[in-house]
Amino acid sequence: MAGSSSMDTEAAGQQLKHGSGYSIPATAHAVDTDSWQQVGLLMVIGFNCAYVLSFSNLMMVPLGWAWGVACLLLVGAAAWYANWLLAGLHFVDGQRFIRYRDLMGFVFGRNMYYITWFLQFTTLLLCNMGFILLGARALKAINSEFTHTPARLQWFVTATGFIYFAFAYFVPTISAMRNWLATSAALTLAYDVALLAILIRDGKSNKQKDYNVHGTQAEKVFNALGAVAAIVVCNTSGLLPEIQSTVREPAVRGMRRALLLQYTAGAAGYYGISVAGYWAYGSAVSEYLPNELGGPRWAAVLINATAFLQSIVSQHLFTVPIHEAMDTRLQRLDEGMFSRYNLTRRLCARGLVFGFNVFVTALFPFMGDFVNLVGSFALVPLTFTFPSMAILKIKGKSGGRCNRLWHWGIIVFSSVLCVATTAAAVRLIFNNARIYHFFADM
Repeated sequence: MAGSSSMDTEAAGQQLKHGSGYSIPATAHAVDTDSWQQVGLLMVIGFNCAYVLSFSNLMMVPLGWAWGVACLLLVGAAAWYANWLLAGLHFVDGQRFIRYRDLMGFVFGRNMYYITWFLQFTTLLLCNMGFILLGARALKAINSEFTHTPARLQWFVTATGFIYFAFAYFVPTISAMRNWLATSAALTLAYDVALLAILIRDGKSNKQKDYNVHGTQAEKVFNALGAVAAIVVCNTSGLLPEIQSTVREPAVRGMRRALLLQYTAGAAGYYGISVAGYWAYGSAVSEYLPNELGGPRWAAVLINATAFLQSIVSQHLFTVPIHEAMDTRLQRLDEGMFSRYNLTRRLCARGLVFGFNVFVTALFPFMGDFVNLVGSFALVPLTFTFPSMAILKIKGKSGGRCNRLWHWGIIVFSSVLCVATTAAAVRLIFNNARIYHFFADM
């Protein structure tokens, strides 16, 4: 490949030979250790996280019933196909690519490596801030059930960030999460069942549901584009190679099986909650679903508590690539993750990441408006555009004319979608800028 080099990988000069004949870049984290069932379960619970409590408002309200359900299905299918393609690029020219940015750097050169790095890390940092905010809102909602003067949101942001930090410190890698998956799955099932039960009850008793899409024609178009971006966020992560790096051989077939599990059983969970929330409350559904719930106090406490506890595991999945990059740079790779030297370095690295994220989240407690921007600006190219670009570059003319036209069509369409949804997301932020206040108690 023109312009490609193993020096475009993050751990340049530290290639390790695998027993199967391919090489992988050195990393502080485990590679080639987990079954596809474990990874599939991790992805299912990772995407069925506290974010589902906002999806009815973000995805269904701007689109209405017909377009909402259609976009859920179409975007979900497109995300599955795009990730299926990306999983097939895990091995190229005798190398196993455990980082997305390494793959793009190898195929297109160093500039593309840095572009992918920027898009990935921007997504992951904002995603982690969103998790911190949602976790804080869950804790504040619990506190509000027991007092008329709940503490400020910033206290809960700090508490959430510290708990996330502790989990990331003692459970440092994706593979190390295996012991927590059963607990997380049980928590997911608990709040999904409780939430659905209350939504069904409220939906039956609510006779004044309004399903109309409100606003001027221009507002409807921009809001619909924002909803499409939110649907992209709920279906993909932009870090598939990093997750796939832990899958045992055959990694491509195993990852594709895990993706099938995510986009069937997994999608049924967060799509079901999103549709049920919209059905129960219509266009008046809250941006944080538990705020709407009727029923006893214990039910609201249960839903918020289980959602918060489950998010501890989910958020870790979406920040591990940042931790892996820092651990690989700072730790001694010939020592275990829990050696004294590596524990000290990890304490500093995790503290830096979560300290920054907690401060920014407390300063700007309106991260929901940035979900659409993440989906449009970063996840659309990472999910749809880049895999087709890489396939065209790797296969060249050998892929056949129809195949080339298909992938060029994906590139053009996803690029237009990226521009349109980014414009809609930026417009939303500018329109809401007047109500933003630093350290607001939302």
